[in-house]
Amino acid sequence: MNDSTKKALLPDGLRDVLPPDAAHEAAVAARLVGAFAARGYQRVDPPLVEFEDSLLDGAGQAMATGTFRLMDPVSQRMMGVRADMTIQVARIAATRLANAPRPLRLAYAGNVLRVRGSQLRPERQFMQAGVEIVGPEEAAADAEIILLATDALGEAGVENLSVDINLPTLIPALCRALDLDEETQVALREALDSKDAAAVAVAGGQAAEWLGALLRATGPVDKALAALKALNLPAKASAECDRLEEVVGLIRAAAPDLTLTVDPVEHRGFEYQTGLSFTVFARGVRGEMGRGGRYHVTGNGEPATGFSLFLDSVLRALPHPGNGRSLYLPYGTDAARGAALRAEGWVTVAGLTPESDPAAEAWRLGCTHIPRDNEIAELGGSSDNSN
Repeated sequence: MNDSTKKALLPDGLRDVLPPDAAHEAAVAARLVGAFAARGYQRVDPPLVEFEDSLLDGAGQAMATGTFRLMDPVSQRMMGVRADMTIQVARIAATRLANAPRPLRLAYAGNVLRVRGSQLRPERQFMQAGVEIVGPEEAAADAEIILLATDALGEAGVENLSVDINLPTLIPALCRALDLDEETQVALREALDSKDAAAVAVAGGQAAEWLGALLRATGPVDKALAALKALNLPAKASAECDRLEEVVGLIRAAAPDLTLTVDPVEHRGFEYQTGLSFTVFARGVRGEMGRGGRYHVTGNGEPATGFSLFLDSVLRALPHPGNGRSLYLPYGTDAARGAALRAEGWVTVAGLTPESDPAAEAWRLGCTHIPRDNEIAELGGSSDNSN
């Protein structure tokens, strides 16, 4: 391996994004943020690195094991590279925008870095785009967030979406109501995570009845709601199920064709969520498009909900962009003509030295068109005056 090859190597989970993929990713991110802005979500741009004690405070503790740390040579304080932008936006809402009117709608897009990838997402650096709505506790806010996630993805071109709705605080509420010891809770949590009905049944009594029923309730939304309504759950757990039904009703009123499923026992990936949460999938695409849910803003405990979309997964759901159309301007082309062509929407590539065969040079550089007299000709012989 020579020195040039060694310099091209990158750590596991990191990669260079090359043309045309880099431009495609930026364009998709812009479409997503545009969809957020059109619905009243104002963009914020937090820093890539923050002091560790603020980045990992409160709900940020859930990202502690996934966060890169470094020493700030100026302040001599430990800093962390953001592994999730949600916590940063929550910090902004609680501090810089503490006096802004509620509900506060914020949007963001940027890269995050994690210590390690997952089986479904081996990438350690990827772009997030998302929103947070801070202040409201109403079910309408949960429905708005889920609908915005699917609407934005649809406007970006992602098809065949489905939403899996979760209640990550439901099992802890039942465990408290049953007064289960820590060891039993851990064993049941592992059984539920692996969807092991037999292991859940071993617990016996009311725990086996409730948790087994919740495990069987997983699936299409109508089946899940019917199963949950049939259970005589404690008041707090029952209230979460009622909230789920209300949110589903609001979503269906706005998007009756959206596929909805429910997994009332899933909690992995929702460690800092405090209520109804969700994951968005696209049929036939590896990994989730995004996820979100309820949480409390660090510092003041203010209610909030939001989502993050993962651009690496989103791009897998879209057709490859190709190189697009570009127009070669032979050496010596008048600058005013080049400006006029760009104003018409052309991407222009200027020749830097005189060429004996401008068409061959244009082809070598990957251009698709070249000016000929007063027309624009497509390389390969056909001409195209349209833009």
